Amino acid sequence: MSLAKDELGDLIVLDAEAVRARLTYEAAIPVVREAMIALSDGRVRQQLRSFLPWGEGKTFALMPAAMSETGVFGAKLVSVFKRPDGAKAHEGVVLLFDPQSGAPVCLVDAGEVTAIRTAAASAVATDALARPDASVLALLGAGKQALAHAQAIAKVRALRQIRVWARSADQAGALAARVAADTGVETLAASMEAALAGADIVCTLTAAADPILSLGQVAPGTHVNAVGSSGPAQAEIACDLVAGGRFIVDHREHVLAHGGEFLRAKAAGLVGDDHIAAEIGQVLAGARPGRTAAGEITLYKSLGHAAQDLAAAAWLYRDATGKTL
Repeated sequence: MSLAKDELGDLIVLDAEAVRARLTYEAAIPVVREAMIALSDGRVRQQLRSFLPWGEGKTFALMPAAMSETGVFGAKLVSVFKRPDGAKAHEGVVLLFDPQSGAPVCLVDAGEVTAIRTAAASAVATDALARPDASVLALLGAGKQALAHAQAIAKVRALRQIRVWARSADQAGALAARVAADTGVETLAASMEAALAGADIVCTLTAAADPILSLGQVAPGTHVNAVGSSGPAQAEIACDLVAGGRFIVDHREHVLAHGGEFLRAKAAGLVGDDHIAAEIGQVLAGARPGRTAAGEITLYKSLGHAAQDLAAAAWLYRDATGKTL
């Protein structure tokens, strides 16, 4: 674990092990919740994510933001490389600056922050949008985010069963055993049909370029977290499900530009921009309604934002140093 001052002076470096040890879901969920409220009510200044393609299956992205209330500012710099097994690897750093001096003060492993804050964001959305009695979780995908989502969502709902589907049965089985051991919840590897049957909460967590989940597969009253696709050319959720659900997003501007599922449904003429019912921060603040009926399908589109990364980095800096920026 690295927790050290760099030669630049007071730059604290937190590696992946340090992030895992400090940023628990009990800490991350309220941090992300407040960050999403701040993003929606104008207390965060951020630009659209900037993507630089870097060869087949390789992208470099820059995500800058500033938290106007605290003055904290910085950016996430991350590479997203598609591995031979089809999964995506996120590598990079979150760099936090002192709002008084302008000096860099904290450098954090972005891979771990991304994994934790993404799952925490889905847990925040699930807590706000899923039925209170939701107890069966279906995870579509068997990568790092699937484990993280099981751990995070178990913090906001009393789960009685978790089902795991993946294209590789071996990967699904291995993840199911890991999830059961980590959460204490009965966890089964299952076919797509069995995973979705009676599921109250569904998380799509794959690297699929084209939809794996459609309206006919989702029961009334289900809450769906659409997480795996992060650019305009990818979509895990079919157009009919986008059109048939109450569509709530992490950030409207970004989804209008980069939300692959929404853009496909819009291009098909099934929805317009007004189909975006709310940002999750507006729901959390009570400015817009979330779920409006027990039988309603709610769908949360997650792209991930620098506001989440900076809020997590600022929390880590405070936890490591006892100082507040």
